[in-house]
Amino acid sequence: MTDAGAVLVVCTGNVCRSPYIERLLRASIGDLGVQVSSAGTMALVGEPMSEESSELLTQGGVDAEGFLARQLTPAMVEQADLVLTATREHRSEVVRTAPRGLRYVFALADFSDLVGAADVPSGVSGVAALVALASSRRGEVEARDVDDSGIDDPFRQGHEAYARMASQVEQVLPPVVAAFRQLSPTY
Repeated sequence: MTDAGAVLVVCTGNVCRSPYIERLLRASIGDLGVQVSSAGTMALVGEPMSEESSELLTQGGVDAEGFLARQLTPAMVEQADLVLTATREHRSEVVRTAPRGLRYVFALADFSDLVGAADVPSGVSGVAALVALASSRRGEVEARDVDDSGIDDPFRQGHEAYARMASQVEQVLPPVVAAFRQLSPTY
């Protein structure tokens, strides 16, 4: 964990969605001192990122090199300040793995909605502050329909499925990045 905090991104195999989101988020907020990593609930441990996810990142100017899939562990969840999951089902699996994470585990789309329209108070710093802000807005923001609440799994489904995944991420990640950008530096 760093002073600014640590974010863990979770999907199933940790070769398509979560590494894609991890690398995009890291490229967008890495200069803020936030540590960003990923893992899978049923990871293909030691496997590289899928070729399609890697290509999409590279086309966008984001480094995709050196990635290896990791299996989610309770310690990973407990060491994170925020866990973002590809789907609500992943959120449930993460909380079953590490019940202490309940208060800081969110499906990415839900977290995006919770912090998207919020103004981060000035002087607030660190990932934990965003978690507190998102949690405080749970009763104020209408929940998404189930069909619109997750990032589709493109694993072994071809370029069209990966393009759909990338499009879904592009819809929900910018508000998260904007919220991080409103944080005060921790140095």
